[in-house]
Amino acid sequence: MAIQKGNFIKLNYTGKFDDGKVFDTTDEELAKAEEIFNPRGLYGGDVVIVGAGHTIQGLDEDLEGKEVGYSGSVEIPPEKAFGPTDSRLIETLSVTKFEDRKVYPGMKVEIEGKRGVVTRVIGRRATVDFNSPLAGQTVTYEYTVEAVLEEDVEKIQGLLALYTGLRGMEVEVEDEIAKISIPTDLTFNQRWLMAKNRVGTELFEYVALKEIQLIEKLFPEPHISEEAIEEALAEVETEAKVEEAPNAEEPEEAEN
Repeated sequence: MAIQKGNFIKLNYTGKFDDGKVFDTTDEELAKAEEIFNPRGLYGGDVVIVGAGHTIQGLDEDLEGKEVGYSGSVEIPPEKAFGPTDSRLIETLSVTKFEDRKVYPGMKVEIEGKRGVVTRVIGRRATVDFNSPLAGQTVTYEYTVEAVLEEDVEKIQGLLALYTGLRGMEVEVEDEIAKISIPTDLTFNQRWLMAKNRVGTELFEYVALKEIQLIEKLFPEPHISEEAIEEALAEVETEAKVEEAPNAEEPEEAEN
């Protein structure tokens, strides 16, 4: 059966620049070999909804019409990948703006909540490019369609994994009512707090559900470590700083 919009599929992929350098992959060993491994990432394949914008536009469009087991590649121009370079995001600043006064080309910086790279230094002025490192790039994705998911529980678990980084969350579906048990570790997870409404919207659109119940379970003994709480609070603080900064982009996240 040919893949169409709305299908839940399991997808393995590797994204490369024109020079062959890998910038994104679902292959853990390849990520380590290319030194782009993210210990908080989810490897082994992503579950995505075709046509829902879970991948870049060029890849999303190329998935339609393929069959399970298909392996191939697609070259994607900037306008259907990570966007063109925006000249408005290239700024010339005084070196007094930098905490480290030894400013040099190639230096990664964060100023007023915006992340960028120094591209040129002349005297006491530095040019900083705040565009995403992927902007303006033509990229190639090699991918394999592993499966089309048919069971509602698998679909919901796959979508939750995409947004939370957690596989195999406890899910029950009966009479078009989905009951999702939320792990304690997600209580302070800023990523989940920001994404759960979108998850609900997509589940109602693409799965035959009339109700979603998010169930938080509490126990007599705490199940969250102090380290996890501190990390979550730090994440919230970072998000707040970025939101306050003018023209700020969201903090970069690895694709995995």
